[in-house]
Amino acid sequence: MAAPLPMPTLDHVVVNVRDQIDAGLDCWRRLGFTMTPRGYHTLGSMNHLAILGSEYLELIAAAPGDTRRAEILAAPCGLNGLVFGTEDSAGVYRALHEAGVAVEPPLEFSRPVELPGGAKDARFRTVRLTAGTVSAGRIYFCHHFTRDLVWRDEWRHHANGATGIARAVIAACEPSALAGLFGRMFGEDAMQQNGTGFSLVVGLSRFDIVTMEQLSHEFADAAPRDDRPEFMAALTVRTRSLERAAAALGAGSVKGLRREADRIIVPSSETFGVTLEFRA
Repeated sequence: MAAPLPMPTLDHVVVNVRDQIDAGLDCWRRLGFTMTPRGYHTLGSMNHLAILGSEYLELIAAAPGDTRRAEILAAPCGLNGLVFGTEDSAGVYRALHEAGVAVEPPLEFSRPVELPGGAKDARFRTVRLTAGTVSAGRIYFCHHFTRDLVWRDEWRHHANGATGIARAVIAACEPSALAGLFGRMFGEDAMQQNGTGFSLVVGLSRFDIVTMEQLSHEFADAAPRDDRPEFMAALTVRTRSLERAAAALGAGSVKGLRREADRIIVPSSETFGVTLEFRA
């Protein structure tokens, strides 16, 4: 009997700052996010997190010349990872493998979390699609063994009022190719066609796969400048209020903002390469 396909839920999104972790931290603080203390993975990477209601945003980096995470240094800055959640990493691996999806065996690692009472290890197991399967960036599943060390209330409060990731946008010359992959991963009925693009509902969020023309129409010159045929381009962030988001962005001297009736757009030039859209 075939293993059931996983249900898509959002665990976190990853913004690559390559070897510029200090500058990335300063940038995202100015955007109004409370960032966690720096973490050091046993795999060799470094991170800071913006913890939200049920997911988080991760800034990922590697030390210059560190070959353990060469894929971080090789990739451009910007949105570089979309991560699904799971409580059964072994089952996800088996189901995707049986469905013909190129996937790597589960990989376990950890990072110390500094707490008032001393450091504790946050432990994870990931199931990654084989490198090169998705040219837009990294797609994988994350299984948390120590959720209490990640989703801590003192890290959930943000000056910009952020409460969650409502949407991730992937731009592609051929949206149907990535839509087909997601269909194999989660079932064909998981995909919804929207004109020339596609959407995957991911828990309370969604991933939109749009054409280059659609990306330009929605975000104009705030969109990343990228000549790849497929790339992760934008995030929609839920905020408690646009006024609160605007005040935080103003306090951070963020430039090039576009304020509209129902959203605020932050250009990719102000975020290390990913367009941010705030909506209440």
